[in-house]
Amino acid sequence: MKFIFGLLSFATVGLIIGIPFWKNDKEAEILRLRYIKPEVLSWSPRIILLRNFLSMEECEYLKALGYPRLQSSRVIDGKTGKSVDSKGRTSSGMFLSSKERLHPMVQEIERRISIYAQVPVENGEPLQILRYEENQFYETHFDYFSDTHNFKNGGQRIATMLMYLSDDAEGGETYFPKGGSGECNCGGKIVEGLSVKPIKGNAVLFWSMGLSGQSDRNSVHKACEVLSGTKWSAVKWMRQRAFHQVQRVI
Repeated sequence: MKFIFGLLSFATVGLIIGIPFWKNDKEAEILRLRYIKPEVLSWSPRIILLRNFLSMEECEYLKALGYPRLQSSRVIDGKTGKSVDSKGRTSSGMFLSSKERLHPMVQEIERRISIYAQVPVENGEPLQILRYEENQFYETHFDYFSDTHNFKNGGQRIATMLMYLSDDAEGGETYFPKGGSGECNCGGKIVEGLSVKPIKGNAVLFWSMGLSGQSDRNSVHKACEVLSGTKWSAVKWMRQRAFHQVQRVI
């Protein structure tokens, strides 16, 4: 446990001073070292903006993978640990299958996520592709689990990489009420806290657990309402231990 949270501390500092030297140009290309520009947005909760995390080609590729199998998004029931419908989450989405995760471009993205988050690839859940259309949103929530059922496969969720695959929507910001003391926009409203505007290729890395190993209640966040257009995103949740893929829809 101390080891994994030591890695998380290293990741936060490492993203500020720069990712270490890599052995070859191929590795540097996978990690997009010439393009990605990290910026710490908040220390509590820990939130890092990664500009140009995905290429335009990668964004379109993930959208194409997701589109044919989109279904209504669901949430985890805190009592049973099962996926259920919710009026508070109105997007549509899908998880990449184990076969789709073998695609070279997907593997490069997953390795990049692992390096920048400093969490092993095998600790990551399958990428989820999400689409928010006009008037759709996801109400305030935590990414960590409040039930014990989901701990059995990989333990608690410790960090989230949220990647934006489009930027032609109005609204749709990712809003952290505890992420700052200033004012920001959320679905056309002025609110207090911190919000991140969806920009194609950018990503937001944030931690749901603190260095002490306790769930960080300051990590509460929401997907603000889309006012017009369509917002596409991809999310990777990372666990304490290796996660064994199961087929599901949430």
